[in-house]
Amino acid sequence: MTFYVENETEEKFEFNIDELIKALTEKVLEIESVPFKDVTLNVTFTDDASIKEINREFREIDKATDVLSFPAIDFESPADFEGIEEGSADYFDPDTKELILGDIMISLERAHAQAEEYGHSFKREIAFLITHSLLHLLGYDHMNDEERKVMEDKQEAVLQTLNITREN
Repeated sequence: MTFYVENETEEKFEFNIDELIKALTEKVLEIESVPFKDVTLNVTFTDDASIKEINREFREIDKATDVLSFPAIDFESPADFEGIEEGSADYFDPDTKELILGDIMISLERAHAQAEEYGHSFKREIAFLITHSLLHLLGYDHMNDEERKVMEDKQEAVLQTLNITREN
């Protein structure tokens, strides 16, 4: 598993962000029965101004958001890897042969505000946002109540399994 983490802010994490990303990614891959365990993921931590600019550019929404997901795979159905052939130049890194999941961008300003708003730790909020985004990278969405419920249940299962609760 290869992941690239870029922190565009001055923020220093009070926990090991690399270990957290790795644990969350492994658990999502396991729960979703992803047939490829070797994956590549890019995670960028930024501020509200930068994520607002990206949100405006890619989604035509002129406001800051907490997380943006840019999947490398266009799934027919969530986490359905049928038809994705190992080694395909479209989906696999030619050097490492790892499945390219995509990119995650998180506003640390929004993450801090939401952690305070929801009454849980900053680490729990970051874990939630990464998990949420990983599910988007696997083709899940929350455009209606049914999809939202599926995503919420999956997010909670990942966080609970790793003992990342609202209390810690």
